[in-house]
Parts: sequence; C-alpha cells; structure tokens
Amino acid sequence: MASHFNSLEAIRNKIDEVKQFLSVTLSIANAHTVDFYTRDVWDQFMSVPPAELLAAISGAAHKRPLVDCEIKVELADKTKTKTTFGFCTETKRLVNVDELLKAAKAHSLSGLGVCMSRNDLLESLKVADPSPPEEVPGPVIEPGEFMNSKKSHEVRAMSEVVSSLARHCRVKQVIDVGSGKGYLCSFLSLQYGLRVYGIDSSSTNTHGAQELNRKLKKYSRAYQKHSQVGRKERGGACAGEKKPVDDNPEKVDTSKPSWVEKADWRREAVSQPSSAESRPTERRVTSQNNQDKIPSPSLPSVPNWPEVNSVADGTTDPETPELEAGDLFLSTLSVDAIDPVPPRTPSSELSVEERERRKMENLQRKAQNRANGDSGLYSPLTSYVTAETELREIISELEDAVMVGLHTCGDLAPSTLRMFAAKQELLSVCSVGCCYHFLSEEYDPNTQDCPVRGVCGFPMSRYLRDQSWFCGRNARMSACLALERVAVGQGIQMESLFYRAVLHVILRDHYSSFKSESRVGDVYSKASSFVDYVRKAVTKLGLDETKLSDSAIQDYQDTFIPRMCEMQAFNMLKVMLAPCIEGLILLDRLCYLKEQEDVSFSTLVQLFDPVLSPRCYGVVGVKTPGTA
Repeated sequence: MASHFNSLEAIRNKIDEVKQFLSVTLSIANAHTVDFYTRDVWDQFMSVPPAELLAAISGAAHKRPLVDCEIKVELADKTKTKTTFGFCTETKRLVNVDELLKAAKAHSLSGLGVCMSRNDLLESLKVADPSPPEEVPGPVIEPGEFMNSKKSHEVRAMSEVVSSLARHCRVKQVIDVGSGKGYLCSFLSLQYGLRVYGIDSSSTNTHGAQELNRKLKKYSRAYQKHSQVGRKERGGACAGEKKPVDDNPEKVDTSKPSWVEKADWRREAVSQPSSAESRPTERRVTSQNNQDKIPSPSLPSVPNWPEVNSVADGTTDPETPELEAGDLFLSTLSVDAIDPVPPRTPSSELSVEERERRKMENLQRKAQNRANGDSGLYSPLTSYVTAETELREIISELEDAVMVGLHTCGDLAPSTLRMFAAKQELLSVCSVGCCYHFLSEEYDPNTQDCPVRGVCGFPMSRYLRDQSWFCGRNARMSACLALERVAVGQGIQMESLFYRAVLHVILRDHYSSFKSESRVGDVYSKASSFVDYVRKAVTKLGLDETKLSDSAIQDYQDTFIPRMCEMQAFNMLKVMLAPCIEGLILLDRLCYLKEQEDVSFSTLVQLFDPVLSPRCYGVVGVKTPGTA
C-alpha cells in the first residue's frame, strides 16, 4: 500500500498539481525586480493594496500584522469575482491574498506531503536490513570545533544517512561529488570508517581538504585520548556525587591540540531576528512558510526487499561574486537568506596542460599518502565531473559505492543523479542540490545555456521533458530564496532593490535606456546616498552624468519612495512562492529516479533544519540488489 502512494504515478500527479499552480503564479517569480517601476509590475499583477498583501503574509508567519496601517477590503467584490488561486480569471490579477497564500503552502513540498523525515528514513533502513546492527563508534571528532553551526548541523545529519545507506548496500566506499573543503568526507572517514573519495573541480579546495583532513586526524587522536581520560575521571567519582557544572561553556579547553584555531566562525542566530542594517531607510519584512500526506515509501531489504510502512511527517560559503542585473534580487538578500556558490569551470574550458596537471596531482597525492603510512580512508581528488565521467579513470581502486553530494551547485546535482543511474558500481545516492539559478534549462526559449540536448539540469524526468516544461531563470533564482530564514527576520534588503529600480526609471527618462548593460550591483555598497548612488552608477555605465542635477535625482527618490511598499510586498510574495518552484525542481529529480528500472527505492527526505540550512531536502535512491 505504501509503495502505491509513492509510486511513479503518484509523484507525477503531485507534479501536475504544482504545475497547475505555477501556471498561474510563475509569471510573478519571473518578473524582473529592476523593471518594477518602468514596467508597472505592481499594476500588472495586483488588484489589492500592498498593505493588505504585507499584512496577510505577516499574519501567515507571525499571526500578527506587520504593517501598522488601515486595510480596506471590499468583501462583496471578492465574493462575486471568479478566481483561480486568488487571481481573477478575467483580469489575471490578484484579488484574494488569503486564497493565494493557502495555495502556495499547499503546493510546497511540506504541503504536498511527499517527503520523508530523516528519522523515518533511518528507521526504514534499519527495518529493511536483516543483518545484526553495527555498533556506531563514539565521537572521534566534534564538528562544532572546526565548522560553523550551519556546516556542523549539515555534516552530522547527512553523514548518519550516508553511513546507513552504505551499511544497507554492504559497501565501504563513498564518492562525494563537489566535496569542497572536505568537511563531510573527513567526518565520514573518521567517524564511520568509510573509504571516501572527495572529488572537486577546484585544486584549491582539494589542497584545503587534504590539509583539513590531516589536522582532523591529529585532533581525532587527541580528542579520543582526552575523552578517555575524562571517562576515567568520571568513573572514579563517588556514587551519588554530582558532576561539576561548567559556569563558562565558552572557555577554551587547553587540553585540545594547539592547532585548533578559534576562528571567527559566524554562528547564525536563528532564534531571534537579525538586527537592522546600518542604513536608516532600510525596511525589513518578515514572512513564513498540510494537505493529506503521502505515506513514506517502502524501502527494499536485502535480499527479499519487503515493504515497510511508515508515515511521512511532511515537515518541512564562499563569497558571492558580482552578480549580473538579473541576479540583483539574490544579491540584495541578507547573507543568510541564500547560499550562493560560484560556478565550476568545466573541463572543456581547461587546457590540456591543466587537465594533465590535475591528473598528476591526484597520483602524487596518493603516492605521498602511501609513503607517509597513511591508510588513506579519505582521498581528496581534483576533477570536473559530469554524468559522462568515467569514475575508474579518477579512482583506480573503485568498488561498489554510495554517491553523495552536499549542496552541489547548479547542474552538478542532476549530473550526480544521472551518474548514479548510469554507473553499475553506484548502489545508492544521496544528493542535496543548491544554486538553482545556475541550472541549465532545456526548453527555456530565452536562454541558450543547455550544453547538450537531453542532459540539461532541468527538466530531468521524461514526464516533464515530454511536456517541454521550463521555469525561467528569474523563477529559478526565486527558488533559491529561504522562506524560513526570512520568517525569522533575516530578510530582504529593500533599499538597494529600490535604488536599482528607480535608477532604471532615470535611465529610461534621460538616457533612452531600459536596461543597464554593465554590472552596477556593487555600486550600492559604495554609495552614501541615493544621489551618490545614481552618479556612481551612471559613471560606471559610461553615460553623461552632467545631464542630471542633484535636485532632479532627489526628486525621483521622493516621487517613488511612497511606492516602495509595493516592491516590498511583491518581493515578499516571491519569497512565499519560492518553495513551490523548488518543489517542482526536486519532484522532477525524484520522478527521474522513479523512471529508472533498476532503482527500487527513491524518495525526498528533509535532512536539515530549514532555518539553519535552507536547501534542506535530499534526493535518495537505492538500486535493486543484483542489478549493479
């Protein structure tokens, strides 16, 4: 029964539901914020006052009004208007905010009820495995000592799932694609004794991962020794004696190795709203994100693979490079509202010398580890990986393995799933993607970023490909927004968005230009006022700044400042729609796995706390025994 509810047909039905909702609302997500005033975006989509929309969104998040203003709602007109998801069927403009917000929640992954919780997945893996349980070793390292709170949370949660998948599939090898600095790899190898190969396209990351792993091994030995001494001391205490209370949990433990630097890791304050930005005119908005839920799918066991019934709970950092004009919305979010990752350099753009250098580097690194007597449970490797990559050319000791990817950027996440489906030695996969704005779309008529027909990042499934479905780049950027973080106050920096939109009005009126061809996204941070911002932007665009007086520039700000609330409300609506667009992208990936004949189990699972880690959903797949 459980497998029926999580069948390919059931997932396709959920995709249809989300598509129907997005067919009405996707145009909002695709609207350019920089064109907000030049194209009268608010009037194009809205028949409600911005205060009503802001108050409704705030009420959904906090059960209290966000904006202190009078809201006039003509209920009689609303009851007479025929609507679809809150939009008038004739004018295509929003007339019923509550109806839209309810629909948005219902068509998010949490509302659709298609996700397993991490605990449900772990329990299913245990139940489906008839072998006696393995005793998990005690901690050999504490992630919180060398990672920030976000990364520590992610590594702890995902490593437990990956190790359970490895045990279920009877494998000891893990291949981490897009491994970055190797945090997950190091923890999997040191804590769970798995043979991990971390593959990253950046040689800088590979070198950093190797150095981190060396230090962690040293720290691991010291940590275990320290823990053993502590256990002996506690064991020697008299019966009933109370343990001493540490009144200063932040003090430095001098018994730890000297190399452990207390770096300025940024601890995210998730329980309290973040402080307002330094600019006095900055305005902050907050917001928040179940229909009948699909029971969790059954996980096959070894060797009989019986069904296991369980109920889904359905709950739901590198520096950013200068962004293009279309990416402005992302650039104006607070640091914690999105996790931007720079794109990778494809192997086709590398010189023959660079490719050969990376290959030799990997060989030398292995030889050095052997010479040092290193058992080599973790091997950082430098390589650009696609679905067509031959793993044995990178990993000479390749055996049956689990493939993982933690926040793999853009097309790397779908490439990971395609590789899992194509390579017989890969028995399971756990993939968490990010940076949807870097995805290539096969059927988007406005872009030509698809490298090869049929291997684009979206769509993956035959079901959506047969319909030539596409989202659009702005919609994919909106999918990167973090609803839960915005809801706790880590919101949108409105002033920079407002400046840019008014700048476009000035460009239209005085320079016959509707678009700033050059990048001016970094001008805001260097400007002391709106006048200064416009002058710096015009100069950077190579235009004649003498055409405008300071008073004329100031008049534009004064004219549009009363309409700033429209932009605020519209962008908050984009945030509310973000989980639905992300949901379609992830459902497409799940549908792709379900279309593979040798994949017996596949599901979406919520791995992380969405406030700590906004891209919290993983795609998990397990192949049928004997097919690999």
